[in-house]
Amino acid sequence: MGWLFLKVLLVGVSFSGFLYPLVDFCTRGKTSGQKPNIVIILADDMGWGDLGANWAETKDTANLDQMASQGMRFLDFHAAASTCSPSRASLLTGRLGLRNGVTHNFAVTSVGGLPLNETTLAEVLRPAGYVTGMIGKWHLGHHGSYHPNFRGFDYYFGIPYSHDMGCTDAPGYNHPPCPACPQGSGASRGLERDCYTDVALPLYENLDIVEQPVNLRSLTHKYAEKATRFIQQASASGRPFLLYVGLAHMHVPLSVPGPPADPRGPYSTSLQEMDSLVGQIKDTIDHTAQENTFLWFTGDNGPWAQKCELSGSVGPFTGLWQTQQGGSPAKQTTWEGGHRVPALAYWPGRIPANITSTALLSVLDIFPTVVALAQASLPRGRHFDGLDASEILLGRSQVGHRVLFHPNSGAAGEYGALQTVRLGQYKAFYITGGARACDGSIGPEQQHDLPLIFNLEDDAAEAEPLQRGGPEYQAVLPEVRKVLADILQDLANDSLSRADYTQDPSATPCCNPSHTACRCQLA
Repeated sequence: MGWLFLKVLLVGVSFSGFLYPLVDFCTRGKTSGQKPNIVIILADDMGWGDLGANWAETKDTANLDQMASQGMRFLDFHAAASTCSPSRASLLTGRLGLRNGVTHNFAVTSVGGLPLNETTLAEVLRPAGYVTGMIGKWHLGHHGSYHPNFRGFDYYFGIPYSHDMGCTDAPGYNHPPCPACPQGSGASRGLERDCYTDVALPLYENLDIVEQPVNLRSLTHKYAEKATRFIQQASASGRPFLLYVGLAHMHVPLSVPGPPADPRGPYSTSLQEMDSLVGQIKDTIDHTAQENTFLWFTGDNGPWAQKCELSGSVGPFTGLWQTQQGGSPAKQTTWEGGHRVPALAYWPGRIPANITSTALLSVLDIFPTVVALAQASLPRGRHFDGLDASEILLGRSQVGHRVLFHPNSGAAGEYGALQTVRLGQYKAFYITGGARACDGSIGPEQQHDLPLIFNLEDDAAEAEPLQRGGPEYQAVLPEVRKVLADILQDLANDSLSRADYTQDPSATPCCNPSHTACRCQLA
């Protein structure tokens, strides 16, 4: 048995920080009947065990824990990939990377992004009458038509990729691979030798770079301010809204204002700051549009274990089989620590309070669920990997996926390969390998013609695979082979996209290319 390794021109005017494409969004496309507002918050590199409601050892998430008590918490929720760009592409399309073309991360110099023939959630909801906004990390292409404003978002405020991809004026803990941005050219040029790029990290508002280099210490406050203003203005418009917030937390570098407030160190302090930001967004919803706003909080992948004490907790999902081989079983791997993420849903009066769901769900489900709640239609002519989880959210079902596929995102095998299969309580690996660990080790890639199969119900730590000759293994193996064959056939019958991963230095964002590191403070 094998496995697969597999500017449109926008004319607008700006007012109160929003971009209006020709027609005022307060009146464009009003629809009859009330549709829910949608807020999606995506944490970066947050471990399953970083949520106090999941893991009693964590004491830093008071606001998220309160949200869990007021809504629904998911124990078995998974990122669609275990690294940044593929996970975000799947959230916005409901499709695995092998379908939407995004199988690994885009770079500062990337020419392309999420393929333009893929339809984003924002592009589905805008014709259904929604005001659409995106705040935070995008990482799905920034050059030309790949920018968020050309992918369905009326408003965008944020950074185009991860905040370790370029120098800043406020390096955080384990700062980006360059010092604070050089002030000019000439002798300071040598400071950039270890940077990813000569150009500092930009901060966009719509199509304009409003700050470069970014001050990481003030970024959280700016995100809270912009999210609050968007929710208030969109609510005042009388139209439903979609707000997608891609947090900088808990990606390294960790940047907190001043010395760590928590004696346990910068990670706890940064986690508290993230929790406070989410609390501010939730408070704005509660005071502005609580009765008809659905808030979904989750993460893009597990913690970046290579960063040692600056990485989060995987909880009980320690991937012991892999750690015995060497390397990390967290971010960039298909071990549970790499893709099992915290997830909460909050909608007072609609989603039951203080409910813990054991349904097997995924970031892939956000797209079809939101489309259904918004009374919109899925794009035609393509296959989706997510399911509509509305009945689960509303407390009428506990039935999620029977099968999930965990594609490789960088540690072992080919990008996007469907190398790991979840089938009920079982998980089968055709390829194993570890990401770089805190001690610098990388677990060797190993291919398994007969997959390693773990029973997660009995072995959450993925420590001991089932005996290949045993009855339990022999009972599960035929089903694993069948579902893998089925997805390969489905992919063969689908219209697959291909992302352009070409790189060109001219694609690097820069507000003033005459400077060694772009230095603009336009806002």
